[in-house]
Amino acid sequence: MICIPIVADNPESALQDMAEASKVADIIELRVDYMKNPDLKRLLEGRILPVIVTNRPVREGGRFSGNEEERLALLKRARELQADYIDIEHDSVQYLSAHRAPATKTKIIVSYHNFRETPNDLTNVYQRLSQSGADIIKIVTFANTITDNIRIYRLLQQAEMPTISFCMGEYGMISRILYKRFGSYLTFASLKTGKESAPGQMNINELLNTYQIRKQDNHTSIYGLIGNPVSHSISPVIHNTLFREMNCNGVYVPFKVDNINEFMREFRELHVKGFSVTIPHKQSVMGHINEIDPIAQRIGAVNTLLNKDGQLAGFNTDCEAAVKVLEDTIQRSSGSMQGENDALSKNNLPLKGKNVALLGAGGAARAIAFGLKERGALITIYNRNYGRAQSLARDAGCLSRKYEDIHSLVADIVINATPIGMFPKVNETPLDKSILKPGMVIFDTIYNPLETKLLQEARRQGCTVVGGLPMFVRQAAAQFKLWTGQTPSLELIEKVALEKLRGA
Repeated sequence: MICIPIVADNPESALQDMAEASKVADIIELRVDYMKNPDLKRLLEGRILPVIVTNRPVREGGRFSGNEEERLALLKRARELQADYIDIEHDSVQYLSAHRAPATKTKIIVSYHNFRETPNDLTNVYQRLSQSGADIIKIVTFANTITDNIRIYRLLQQAEMPTISFCMGEYGMISRILYKRFGSYLTFASLKTGKESAPGQMNINELLNTYQIRKQDNHTSIYGLIGNPVSHSISPVIHNTLFREMNCNGVYVPFKVDNINEFMREFRELHVKGFSVTIPHKQSVMGHINEIDPIAQRIGAVNTLLNKDGQLAGFNTDCEAAVKVLEDTIQRSSGSMQGENDALSKNNLPLKGKNVALLGAGGAARAIAFGLKERGALITIYNRNYGRAQSLARDAGCLSRKYEDIHSLVADIVINATPIGMFPKVNETPLDKSILKPGMVIFDTIYNPLETKLLQEARRQGCTVVGGLPMFVRQAAAQFKLWTGQTPSLELIEKVALEKLRGA
């Protein structure tokens, strides 16, 4: 079930929000601790769906600051008015039990909240709450790392009575999205952005439309993005749209990962079918792969994982995507400047002999360097960490120079394969505009924003520019085919990506 909390500060607004929420939710949580003068009788008479009445004290993350007797009196009143559920804190349940009405249909949810961490003793917390006489247990904790979600998953798998459990915060988003797979009695979603009742709570439109939460079941295949950061990524909306349009029972979620070793060890039990891999894990994840595609092995970086019956296979779809985008850009540029005959004569090897300045030495840069080398380009690597630039240059068989020498670069093509200029730091650029010369091709692998500061300045300098979206579209399509065996539409991916980026 999906529960929408009502956090209005007066009964009139609460009734309006309840009516709106009733169009999309299964159950409503009435947060009376947000109201100054809650009219419980009026509010419960106006319900359309089942209602949980919650009067959360400040000590448990709520807003009720009065004395305990007044707070519990409101919950007793809700029970007398036949509320469908009341939520009572774990340290107050004895008081309520002592005043239990003999003939009531109200179910009691006994809840435990930890806004600091996901503690190690979750089983003990569960056992204590299960002995309280409650009908439903609720255990909600704060995730400080992605693997805290696995503790919640294990708890729910072992639960013997209806249990609501998930993690709060950005790291805990997946436990909200995958609540059915985890085994939670329900999940929470805000009516709209700005009406959240807890950190990390997603809005109902995102759960319904992006993550298609109504369609998820125990057979839904899980896919996801491994990276840090991941909140800027449009991959979830892209792949979830493809799952819907191509009738695949799958869901794609963001995994914000700090420690790749811990993540890969702990998340095997969730049986994720495939991963996209982005900054900063494209190289470090390789130590956890059972089988690596020869191209990815040669590059030394992967951006795609496929789970083959518990064995992980690694691939790199960045390489071909980036090279194809550059070839198309050069061919279009050659056609417009030199005539169709010259363009046609260069179609086979448009990158051969081109001087390329490649900024960066991470996973994306490695893929691009090897792809360009195969096409005969002359590459020079620039990176702030010169040791990494030298290492990539040795591996790819090209040149490297110190980043402080970049002002003197001479190149036909400049490629930014660093995160400099990525949202939200959109006013940053890896190059001073004085370096940019008319006729250069400037390729920025960043797709959010669509046109970075680097590209804006390059366009004004008379350069041919190309952003990261075409590369993203091609690599995403290749990933989807690896996971499902189906070839998605490049036009559809681009359309969805543009809508998301322009609407953000």
